[in-house]
Amino acid sequence: MTAGSAIRLILMGPPGCGKGTQAKMLEERFGIVHLSTGDILRAAVREDTEVGTKAKAIMDRGELVPDDIIVGVMKDRVRSDDCANGYILDGFPRTLVQAAALDRMMAEMSQPLTAAVALAVPDDEVVRRLAGRRQCSKCDAGYHVEFNPSSKDGVCDTCGGALYRRDDDNEETIRQRLAVYHEQTAPVIEYYRERNSLIEVQGVGSIEEIFESMCSLIDRRIGNG
Repeated sequence: MTAGSAIRLILMGPPGCGKGTQAKMLEERFGIVHLSTGDILRAAVREDTEVGTKAKAIMDRGELVPDDIIVGVMKDRVRSDDCANGYILDGFPRTLVQAAALDRMMAEMSQPLTAAVALAVPDDEVVRRLAGRRQCSKCDAGYHVEFNPSSKDGVCDTCGGALYRRDDDNEETIRQRLAVYHEQTAPVIEYYRERNSLIEVQGVGSIEEIFESMCSLIDRRIGNG
């Protein structure tokens, strides 16, 4: 794949809309790299780095990590060799300031954006999805009390570790995160709509249905459909 044909996507939507799942499937379908801001930040939290400590306190309050931290992390990441054929940005940009910074960064690096893909999910569905999430304290395997429960309540099927709910997955914090999203992040969708870069996909339904709908629209954008 040449630089001109590289596929660079932004995957957008409220917390719990399924960005991570869809991004991993897009990664396999198009042979590009999935870059999750959340995963990068949580790795920093686990490693107890300076930025991780700062980010954890902010995320636990249901607030967005400051732009300077996010922009710096992502700028370094997209310069990596494994991003040469393209990438999917999952969780970035989340604000208009970040979107403008990303535009400047991509222009400087001659990496044009293919499309910004927005997943739409109602707030009540987001709460249902996130409040039921559980994670293994040992191997980080993910579960859901309703959609993907472990065989034994509170115990990881893979390694036997104790399952826990992340501090930011309680309903009050989720509602706060949604309020922040609607105030600061939703306008980014309009930003890309105005630039004719937006692809909108309904994020309710089976994972496969959502994925195929998304791929069909991306294929049209790059001339494969």
